[in-house]
Amino acid sequence: MAEAARKGGFPVESVDYRGMPDPADRVAKLVDYCRSLALPPLLVGSSMGGHVAAAASAVIRAGGLFLIAPAFYMRGYEGLTPEPGCKRIVIVHGWSDEVVPVENSIRWARDHGADLHLIRGDHRLTAELDKVLSLFGSFLSDRAGR
Repeated sequence: MAEAARKGGFPVESVDYRGMPDPADRVAKLVDYCRSLALPPLLVGSSMGGHVAAAASAVIRAGGLFLIAPAFYMRGYEGLTPEPGCKRIVIVHGWSDEVVPVENSIRWARDHGADLHLIRGDHRLTAELDKVLSLFGSFLSDRAGR
């Protein structure tokens, strides 16, 4: 996805969360990083990264969210599901996700007015990478006003 963004003329930064198992610590690190940016970032995240991106968007001025199988409403952690801080939100989720129930993204997308794309595939969506990249390209083009 980083390569697709670069090809589209977007700068890409990846925050390193290695050694940070606590999602709240990850959110704090992302928020701190984004505060130094000149322009509102487009935040992209998969699974727990989707949760982190959405939570950070509530604190910083994000230009949009592109989330893949975001870890929302997870059993035992339902109360930690974030509220978004931006209007332009796209979620891609696999019908056969064995980690995050697809119903969680349906619920969150409905509650927050997100665009939701349900596609064939499991949690990682590797077999549907071309479809995910196409949706990501559309998201980027939409953000760039193209």
